[in-house]
Amino acid sequence: MTKLLKKSESRKVKMIEADKKREQIIEGAIKRFSHFGIGKTTMNDIAEDLSVSKPSLYYYFPDKRSLIVGVIEKVFTDYFDRLKKKYNPDATLETVLFQTIDIRNTFFMKYFMLRISEGLPDIFNDDQMKKKLTALKDSEKEFYAEIFERAQRNGEIKHENMAHVAELYLESLMGLTNMCIMELGKDLLPDKKAVNKMTQKQKDLSSIFTKGLKC
Repeated sequence: MTKLLKKSESRKVKMIEADKKREQIIEGAIKRFSHFGIGKTTMNDIAEDLSVSKPSLYYYFPDKRSLIVGVIEKVFTDYFDRLKKKYNPDATLETVLFQTIDIRNTFFMKYFMLRISEGLPDIFNDDQMKKKLTALKDSEKEFYAEIFERAQRNGEIKHENMAHVAELYLESLMGLTNMCIMELGKDLLPDKKAVNKMTQKQKDLSSIFTKGLKC
């Protein structure tokens, strides 16, 4: 029994160490991607940044594509955790939406260089990537549907399908974000003025959206 317990504890320690190592690699990749862009970063660059051997790096991430998936999951998890932490169910719908916009655009600024399609143009043809992105988008839609449903229970708004409302709202926000990126051009980073302009448009949209759903 003692030997079995020791083996079990040893496995747990190894798993924790492996998770930490994986996390370190993802953090290192995010820093490199955010500074130089995905397209200009190689797996060798990341290995050198972290002072790890290439075999060790490839043990956790067999190729750049799998590392990008890990990065996307990490960024989205951090973003989603921040949304949930800041969400105040007692606030008005407009206040909640304004707050989520501020969080979204903080992440937009921080991770602007993580434009995946420019790093690997064919990545969205990958089935694994499609499944991951679909799952992440579905989680976000469910969260926003819950926000709208709570506002309806509070008597602020009314609609028969809040999942559809959440989808339309998120797609509208994304449309404004894409317009901002198109105006900037490929090689430019967004400055505060450009992001503030986008943020204001998104908040104006949210106000119109909220008023349109009033009971």
